[in-house]
Amino acid sequence: MGRAAPQYLHCYSSSQAADEIETSSLVLAAAIYLAPSLSVSKSPSLEILPAMLLLLLLLQVSASCLWLGHSEVVTSFESSCPQFFFREIPPNEALEPESPAWICQRYKNQYYFATLYDRNRRIPVYSAYLYQPGPGTRPKTWLVEPQLIGPTYPKTMERERTILNNFNISLEQLSKSQAILQDYKNLTGLNRGHLNPSGHHPDSSSRTATFTLTNIVPQDEKLNGGAWNNYEQQTMIRRTQGCNTTYVVVGAVPGNNYIAKGRVNKPSHLWSSACCEVDTNHRKAWAVIAENDKNEVQLLTLGELEDVLTQLYRRGQVSLFDSDCPRE
Repeated sequence: MGRAAPQYLHCYSSSQAADEIETSSLVLAAAIYLAPSLSVSKSPSLEILPAMLLLLLLLQVSASCLWLGHSEVVTSFESSCPQFFFREIPPNEALEPESPAWICQRYKNQYYFATLYDRNRRIPVYSAYLYQPGPGTRPKTWLVEPQLIGPTYPKTMERERTILNNFNISLEQLSKSQAILQDYKNLTGLNRGHLNPSGHHPDSSSRTATFTLTNIVPQDEKLNGGAWNNYEQQTMIRRTQGCNTTYVVVGAVPGNNYIAKGRVNKPSHLWSSACCEVDTNHRKAWAVIAENDKNEVQLLTLGELEDVLTQLYRRGQVSLFDSDCPRE
């Protein structure tokens, strides 16, 4: 009788470290299990064939463990990347589209922010992050999310050409799952507008992570370079004075118009909200909203923004942060 096969031939999905530990276990299991079978070289019979086939299977599983790891498109933010939300509570279901994707935005094996993505309209509903501005240059490389194609694709954002060249994916397949670079070419009066801006992050990797097209909407170019930019770069600095931790949720309200021959929705409004922890007993909040065809930003309380979004989305009362964040 041969010995029982190892019982731990599966992939963890909790972290990169778990992947590496599990892969080491697979290699060790293969060595222990197959050593007696592979030592029968004096008798080149068919008995060695099952052992060789099992070794090939183990190698395939091992490669899968290294590739898949923790799924980037997740089932919920609460269980996968809750750290980007105040009290680890994301906005409520009133913002969810018909075909949502919850993305823990991963770059170089680290999560940098969270995005609720609308698969049908090919724009983000919102992105949530911690406000940690720092000096640095603006990235130039745009990335896409492989796991929007399917769960067997890489767990980290990649360049378009990397996906097309390395994973036997056509541009048509990629474009069915999300917006692509071609969608944002030859725009008139619009450009690529970040929900989570690169300037709100402290280092090269965290800024590069914001350059995924799942964090981008078609934005009025005057608004993007004018009043909205002033809010991101000036108002946020003033408002966060005295804050220890500032949680930000920035979103886009779907509109009636599209770019790229009806592929990508042009939002009617952009909005931003922040909840700042001054200390354990004191918090403050603020919000803004802008129509996506005017170079104007309206400053609101958090409660006022939630009421406006409730009217715009018409899916029930909107709640962007835990109730401990002040609405007035």
